[in-house]
Amino acid sequence: MGDSKKLFDERFKHFKDLEPAELKDGNSNEILYGSRFTRQEMPKTEMLKESMPARQAKQLVLDMCQINANPRLDLASFVTTWMEPEAEEIIAATQAINMVDVSQYPQCAEMEQRCVRMLGSLWHAPKPKSDDQGEQPLGASTIGSSEACMLGGLALKRRWQVARKKAGKPTDKPNLVLGANAQVCWEKFCEYWDVEGRYVPVTKDYPVMNPEDARKHMDENTIGLVVMFGSTYNGQFEDVVLADKIVAEENKKNGWDMRIHVDGASGAMIAPFIYPEVEFDFRVPNVSSINCSGHKYGLVYPGVGWVVWRNRACVDESLIFHVAYLGTDQPSLNLNFSKNANMVVAQYYQFLRLGFEGYRDIMSNLMKVSGHLAEGILGTGHFKLIGGGKGLPLVAFALKDGRKDKEGNDCVYDEYDIMARMKEHHWQIPAYTLPDNAKSQKMLRVTVREDFSYELASDLITDLKTVIEWLDHHFIYSEEKMNELRGKFQAHHPSKGKHHNSHHPANKKKTGVC
Repeated sequence: MGDSKKLFDERFKHFKDLEPAELKDGNSNEILYGSRFTRQEMPKTEMLKESMPARQAKQLVLDMCQINANPRLDLASFVTTWMEPEAEEIIAATQAINMVDVSQYPQCAEMEQRCVRMLGSLWHAPKPKSDDQGEQPLGASTIGSSEACMLGGLALKRRWQVARKKAGKPTDKPNLVLGANAQVCWEKFCEYWDVEGRYVPVTKDYPVMNPEDARKHMDENTIGLVVMFGSTYNGQFEDVVLADKIVAEENKKNGWDMRIHVDGASGAMIAPFIYPEVEFDFRVPNVSSINCSGHKYGLVYPGVGWVVWRNRACVDESLIFHVAYLGTDQPSLNLNFSKNANMVVAQYYQFLRLGFEGYRDIMSNLMKVSGHLAEGILGTGHFKLIGGGKGLPLVAFALKDGRKDKEGNDCVYDEYDIMARMKEHHWQIPAYTLPDNAKSQKMLRVTVREDFSYELASDLITDLKTVIEWLDHHFIYSEEKMNELRGKFQAHHPSKGKHHNSHHPANKKKTGVC
């Protein structure tokens, strides 16, 4: 310790005690990393008392971001991480526009409504039979799919409340039926708006909601059924047509008017282009509303989402607010008020730029890359795919049961160990479990986005093989893992003491460096 103190004093003490050089006001040639701002602690709880030059502030912020992962290698995220330079220029040019101020920025509002109408057409919204406003499709841009889901859920709840009040029935116990695999925003909706969430269990063999199982969760207080059109867990599409059949039967039998909201955060911008035969949209009679994330497979940077209703009659007028203090009467149907217009403008750019053909080509490529990735993962011989059927361009997979390592021992490492090891190769691949009664199923997921090329998929497969090879030969059990394994062994073999456990994998010492 004494030697280290002496070393410190000799090398660093003189500089530690130096007073920071005073900033030379107006000196544009000041050396960036020779300034006093790079030799002192950055503010964490209080603002600096004085201003900092723009160049230094910019660099310090960018330096902090150096620790972040590379967004393009973050395969946990569905969010868009690449756009064309022309799109980025449009985003920069419109970032000062407040979307809500329609009187000052009418063309941005027009672009929003054009996007709504295009999505309505893409999702087969019925053509109005008259000029009656109640027959017109209605929609809005949102910050993302979470806000869109909140609005869709609110419309279902308010519609149910209005009908119950007219019938002289209580409105204090609304519930919403959805799969246990539903996105967390639906849990938020139920908690924030005092709705009982009734979650249909999933199984390891069928990791999405089976609409037949939803039937027993429905009653007169059910405001609607949510169908996940592209499960976050494994990308699988839930069966909207079967859900519609169940809802129709229950409505007819009980005299209800229950409706369906399709959470198409990702799938609603996939299926129309590559699965046109799959009916998930307004072709299905009881589908009242659909949401999607423009910043996922709408191919726009975060954050923009969309919600579209079959017609205006699906949304009670009490949810539409009118404000006049921005210069004109402006209807407002959202949870936020002020928001940036640039991502809405960027969405319109993408619709113009790509058209149906462009989206179809991109989505087809994503499925091709996903297939290549799945084939390579299965080709390692170590994994199985989770779930089946049509779905999103992603690969959800898990280690096979009963795997042996190179020494013939049962493999003790799991999907979480693979996730941690893949980070060392710069890949961000999430490990997680299925919900509720299927929690014993651990899994990994790779989300394929527009900028994830065939070549990158090949690189990922190579690195995954390297990680498995390393884990098979050099996996070191942490003390936490050792205790977990001993506990499991003793739970299954209560009559055996610790001295009988010497041949269990948890007590086999392996060499290697983590």
